[in-house]
Amino acid sequence: MHRSASTVTFVFGLLLSACGRTPSAHNEHQPGVKVVPAEGKGEPTAPRLGPSAQGPVETGSPNVPEFKPAFPGQTRAPAVHTQSAIQVTNVAEDLHRPWAVAFLPDRRMLVTEKHEGKVYIIALDGKKSPPVEGVPPVDGRDQGGLLDIEPGHDFPSSKLVYLSYYEPRKDGNGLAVARARLADGPKPKFEQLQVVFRMQPTLDSTKHAGGRMIFAPDGTLFVTLGDRFKDEGRAQSRELGSHFGKIVRILPDGSVPKDNPFVDRKGARPEIWSLGHRNILAADFDQRKRLWVVEMGPQGGDELNLVEKGKDYGWPTIGYGEEYSGESIHKATQAPGLEQPVYYWDPVISPGALTIYSGDLFPEWKGNFLIAGLSSKALVRLVLKDDRVVGEERLLAERGDRIREVVQGPEGAVYVLTDSSDGKLLKLTPGARGSVKGAL
Repeated sequence: MHRSASTVTFVFGLLLSACGRTPSAHNEHQPGVKVVPAEGKGEPTAPRLGPSAQGPVETGSPNVPEFKPAFPGQTRAPAVHTQSAIQVTNVAEDLHRPWAVAFLPDRRMLVTEKHEGKVYIIALDGKKSPPVEGVPPVDGRDQGGLLDIEPGHDFPSSKLVYLSYYEPRKDGNGLAVARARLADGPKPKFEQLQVVFRMQPTLDSTKHAGGRMIFAPDGTLFVTLGDRFKDEGRAQSRELGSHFGKIVRILPDGSVPKDNPFVDRKGARPEIWSLGHRNILAADFDQRKRLWVVEMGPQGGDELNLVEKGKDYGWPTIGYGEEYSGESIHKATQAPGLEQPVYYWDPVISPGALTIYSGDLFPEWKGNFLIAGLSSKALVRLVLKDDRVVGEERLLAERGDRIREVVQGPEGAVYVLTDSSDGKLLKLTPGARGSVKGAL
């Protein structure tokens, strides 16, 4: 069903109270999880701070209480609270498990549906195009399917669009990145599709292939990968001969930049930029052109990492979580030569996407990290100072939606996708004059 945008106004900022929460595994697609439709009736609700005005947002018991932070403020930062009134607009709905949204130069949006491998072009009024033809075949089981989408830096002239997806292969699958020309019109289609990157080796797994793409300011393309959720994949997360558990950096045509850290290392995959990651779906560059990621941990141990060239982030040798069975993974949380996370969560938030806000519509959010929370069912806001987290907030928690994606629009609004068989594209803008504002 095609619907025009309908506005539902909330003045929100309800932080998710975690008291009494039962820890749960957070494989990024959770069959059986009930998603509340949360259409709302338009009544204003006063924003309010979480369980303690002086304490952290998270008050639930950690899964691994014996693991202590490496430095003060590495976890459970003090709760903060957005002071501005916020309006939530329902731009589009009836999206089946949407995964990513990206803006075209004319402010229309490309949106992917992961399981069925579909792409739609959605206008600002919510009008949805027919499915874009020419999408490559995908392995849409479980966490697989069509994932990220990004127009190329030169899109106005080249019309190139980049796609990441679980590519079906003999004996399994693997993440692939392809690019194609977008032929726009009443029946849009992708033409001249070319695969520019393939995760190696192939493995028969339906989980943990990563899949987030982000263009760096210098025009190179970073692609986040995962450990494939199998012991044999996990064991390769710190091995340079495998793409598993890595972030890779390529040129737009798939060739390898000459200044990649392991390009001259015998036996190493030359695309590798960093290693020792579990599964990354959330990444963005800050105003200083530095790459930040928010990484899926196991049961406990989601991580915020500042990614640097050639560094090893330690998975599975170190970490702050445990197996979903409750069995231990790590003998320690620190080891020589392995990087510490800037911040971690236990219990987890299940990070689906990250945007570092730089717009003008929400001045108090400038420089803040906005993270799409799946199992946490919230838009998680982090305030940083000198590369340390000094505040955390859970937004949109009252809706009860798993948040899959968050991006900043060209006008400074914030757009999110909800993860559901009836997913929604929501737009966040400042509330109308006279709206009720909360106070600390």
